[in-house]
Amino acid sequence: MPNLSVIRRSLLPHLFVGLLVTLSAVDRGFAADAETTAKIKHAQAMGIKFLATTQAEDGSWTVPNNAGITGLVTASLLRSGIKREESVVAKGLKHLESFVQPDGGIYDKESSHRNYETSIALLAFAAANTDGKYDALIGKARDFLKGLQWDESEKISKESVEYGGAGYGRSKRPDLSNTAFLLDALKAAGVKEDDEAMKNAVVFVSRCQNLETEHNTTAFAAKINDGGFYYTPAGGGSSMAGLTENGGLRSYGSMTYAGLKSFLYAGVKKDDPRVVAAVTWLKKNYTLKENPGMGEAGLYYYLHTVAKALDALGSEEVQDAKGIEHPWRAEMTNVLLPLQKENGSWVNATPRWMEGDPNMTTAYVLLTLKYLESK
Repeated sequence: MPNLSVIRRSLLPHLFVGLLVTLSAVDRGFAADAETTAKIKHAQAMGIKFLATTQAEDGSWTVPNNAGITGLVTASLLRSGIKREESVVAKGLKHLESFVQPDGGIYDKESSHRNYETSIALLAFAAANTDGKYDALIGKARDFLKGLQWDESEKISKESVEYGGAGYGRSKRPDLSNTAFLLDALKAAGVKEDDEAMKNAVVFVSRCQNLETEHNTTAFAAKINDGGFYYTPAGGGSSMAGLTENGGLRSYGSMTYAGLKSFLYAGVKKDDPRVVAAVTWLKKNYTLKENPGMGEAGLYYYLHTVAKALDALGSEEVQDAKGIEHPWRAEMTNVLLPLQKENGSWVNATPRWMEGDPNMTTAYVLLTLKYLESK
C-alpha cells in the first residue's frame, strides 16, 4: 500500500486542475488538416486504452481514497467521447459517488483537500450529466464549494487578502490554484458571472496579480508589477517561482494562465487592464516547451491551462516578444503528440506535483487534446 499521508501532502494546489475546469473546447477558427486530425484521434485512442488498463477493481486510479485523480481521469474519458454507461467510466463514477458526503462535498473524510477533490469530481459528474441524472448531486456540491470560499462567513472583510479565495479548508490560507478550480467547478455547475461567489473570487484573483491597481493594493502589487500571477498573497505571500531581491513574488506561467482564465470565467472583460496586463506577460513569455519560471515542473498542467485560457480568450494566435505569431493549437499538437509513450501514456520526467504519475498526466493530455482537434 502507498503511504497515503505522503501522497496527500504531495497533492499541491496547481496539480489538479483543472482541473480543474470548463472541459469542453470551443473551436474558434483553427481547423487541423485531415492528417493531423487523424493523429490526434489516434493519440486519444491510445491514451484511453492505457487508462482502461490501469484502473483498479474498485474503479479508482492511482489512489483509492482520494477523489482527485479518479475524478480527473473520469472527466478526461467522458470528454474524449467514452459514454457514461461504458464499464471504465461507469466504475469511475461509482467510485466517485462513494465520496459524496452529507454536507454535499465529494471528498475522503480524512482529506484536507476538500475544495480540490470536490471541484474535480464535480467536473466529472457535470461531464456525465447528459440527462439530469446528477442534478441534485451537482447542486449540493456547488453549494458546498461556495461555503468553503473565504468571505464574511469566516468573519473577514473584503479588505482581507484572503477574501474571495479558496484553499485547503477554513483553517488554511487560500491560493490561486484552489480558487481557479473553484471557478472551473462553479462554471460547470451553471453558476453565472454575476453570482456573488464569482464576484468575490475576482477580488482574490486580482490580489494574486503583480499589478498595482485599485483592485490590488497589497504589499506585493508594485514590487514587480509585470502583470503576471503568483500562488497567493495570503499567509505572508508565496510564489513557487521564488522571490525577487526586493521581496516580490515572481510571476510564473501556470498561475498566470490560471489567473487569466479565472478572470474570463468570472466575467472580467477582455479590455480590462488586469486582463490586458496578463496577456502582455504571456506574450512576453510565450513558450510551450516549459512552464515559464518553473522549467519542466508542472508542464502538463501548464499546457492544459494554456489551452483553456487561450480558448476562453478566443485567441487563435499569440504574438511573442519578437513579434512572431504562433498558432498555438497547431504548435501544442506538435509538442504533445511526440511525447506520448508506446503504451499510450504521457508522463513528466520531472515528477514534481505528481506529474510522474502517468494516470494523471495522461488525463491532462486527453483533456487538452479536446481543444486541439478540429470540429
